[in-house]
Amino acid sequence: MKQYILMADVVASGKKDQKQLMKDFKKLITEINESYANDILSPLTITLGDEFQCVLKDLAVSIQIILHLEEAIIHQKMNFQLRYILNQGNIETPINKAIAYEMLGAGLTEARQKLTDAKQHKQRFLITIDNKFQQEILTDAFKIAENIIDKWDLEKDYEVVSNFIKFKDYKIVSEAVNKTRSQLWKREKTLNIESYNSVKNIIQLIIKK
Repeated sequence: MKQYILMADVVASGKKDQKQLMKDFKKLITEINESYANDILSPLTITLGDEFQCVLKDLAVSIQIILHLEEAIIHQKMNFQLRYILNQGNIETPINKAIAYEMLGAGLTEARQKLTDAKQHKQRFLITIDNKFQQEILTDAFKIAENIIDKWDLEKDYEVVSNFIKFKDYKIVSEAVNKTRSQLWKREKTLNIESYNSVKNIIQLIIKK
């Protein structure tokens, strides 16, 4: 049986404040492991300082965790981005339920190589699964999501985007950030919030198939 292996690393980690990066990265990993405890076969485990790997129950959980990570970074104003590899492949040794170490298999080797390759192509989301229909749609959808998310600025945009993710309605967001409704209506357009919500909905629909 093939497993869903998720690996990720911090983009351009060497340019970050290392102490703050590790504090935030560890906090993020702990949050996911606690939130998805029942859906994780082998927990998110930091491997090389700025990377993690894990084995997850199914495709839906894998994609939900990626979306959760992306939005948690925004909600908590963390100053880094992650590059993800989701690979469906074989693990020959028993799944380590305590920590994502000491497992061997072609699926893990493939995921590691793809993560290395993704660094060269500056690609933040790479999905390789057996269902090629889902893979193609998810790949294109995440390209769109990346083009939207990567234009958001930590200092200027994250607080507003975070509130749009939580509350949806620009009128409620305007009260939350103490700006006029007109200002928030315009920001909703310039930040492409509607497009982000649409592509997120597409992603969530395709993993229900």
